[in-house]
Amino acid sequence: MATTRIEAGFYFLYFSFFPMLLSASGSYPQAQNVTWKSTNFKTVLVWEPKPSADYSYTVELSPVGGNAQRITNCIRSSQTMCDLSTAMIDPKACYVADVLSQPPQGATSELSEFPHKTSPKFCPYDDTELDRPKFTLEVSEGSATLNVTDSPTAIANGQHLQTLRDIFSERLQYRVTYWKNKSTGKKTSNYNTSMIKVTGLDHGESYCFQVQAYIPSRTYGKQLGDLSAPQCSKDENQTIIEVYSPAVIISAIILILLLTGIIITVTVVCCKRKKKAANGEKKGVV
Repeated sequence: MATTRIEAGFYFLYFSFFPMLLSASGSYPQAQNVTWKSTNFKTVLVWEPKPSADYSYTVELSPVGGNAQRITNCIRSSQTMCDLSTAMIDPKACYVADVLSQPPQGATSELSEFPHKTSPKFCPYDDTELDRPKFTLEVSEGSATLNVTDSPTAIANGQHLQTLRDIFSERLQYRVTYWKNKSTGKKTSNYNTSMIKVTGLDHGESYCFQVQAYIPSRTYGKQLGDLSAPQCSKDENQTIIEVYSPAVIISAIILILLLTGIIITVTVVCCKRKKKAANGEKKGVV
């Protein structure tokens, strides 16, 4: 009986104080699944797991071969993400980040080194994803003009955000995918400028267009950005049934019939009144 009580007391002390000893020694859980998420140079580092109240995370960023710097907004944080867009001063450099597991704000530890996880190498110029562009569409006989807006990025030049064209210059191209409306056959063409003229279109036909950023100097799989929303030109040869819905057509027919009936009714009434008036005049003469 006494032995059982001693064992119970031992287990109580072990499970009560062992986690505290681990924390005091700096054995905090290591960050896992450290990955980059970046679109148009808006770059965020994410990882797991969400920390408990016993520890926090600190992020250090360094260019490959350079010195590490701690990110001010990501020191002893309870978050599992860190925005590194403004810290990556040179978009053509390559970077690595370390996520350190440390005591929370206000707590101390005797360790000089903490558990950490290093991210994969990330090169913004080559790795950031390209968002879908916006464009306007104008159509003339046999051609279409697309005016593409160069997307802004998270990289600032003074008080203004740079565009993809500012950063990639002549390396930035646009790929246009187009097809006849209601057709499955598609064509693609690449253009070096943001003002694009697509020629060789059939006159009077409706065409649909999509645009995506294209950087051929990148490795395969990272050359193309997201496709824009499609825009379609008007079909000059459309019948009234194709232009308007059946409900609109039926409503128009009913309205025309009502107007016709009203006109006929008014005309008949007027004729009868005139005839009656004429007959009255004849009787008065007699």
